[in-house]
Amino acid sequence: MGILHTYEATLRWTGARGVGTTGYTAYSRDHEVAFEGKPPLLGSADPSFRGDPGRYTPEELMVAALAQCHMLWFLHLAAADGVVVVGYSDSAQGRMRVEAAGHGQFTEVVLRPFVTIASVERADGRQVTDDEVALLHARSREHCFIARSVNFPVRHDPAPLRVAVAAAEPLGEPA
Repeated sequence: MGILHTYEATLRWTGARGVGTTGYTAYSRDHEVAFEGKPPLLGSADPSFRGDPGRYTPEELMVAALAQCHMLWFLHLAAADGVVVVGYSDSAQGRMRVEAAGHGQFTEVVLRPFVTIASVERADGRQVTDDEVALLHARSREHCFIARSVNFPVRHDPAPLRVAVAAAEPLGEPA
């Protein structure tokens, strides 16, 4: 049996408005999610479900968690393989279907990572190729705890590999 990790979050609803759930439109969906030693995360429902558009939704956080987990594993595996990553961004997108009865589920999340490396040549002289980076993405998917825990596909559509051309060049999104 592997090592067991436990994660704790405290959720506090802040939207009672003095009347509570006296009616569907009477209360706010606002809430706070707290993790020990960190600032609270302000949450709400999706605006289409009467939520505050200025707060984070559980659906957004699901997509973000998948993108974060993938990136962290990718960086780990790249470092272990001698690939020097100097920039990484992602434009992740999740799709959720809501049925007529109000039930719903994610149908897929697509990660669109954009990776910038320092050089196409590793320290040992081997070349870094788009195919090898694609393999790192596939291995990252196999390792990501969050992706392994969901019951919908998490696909990857990585941008072509980018090589930093100068130290002063800003890294991140393509121009």
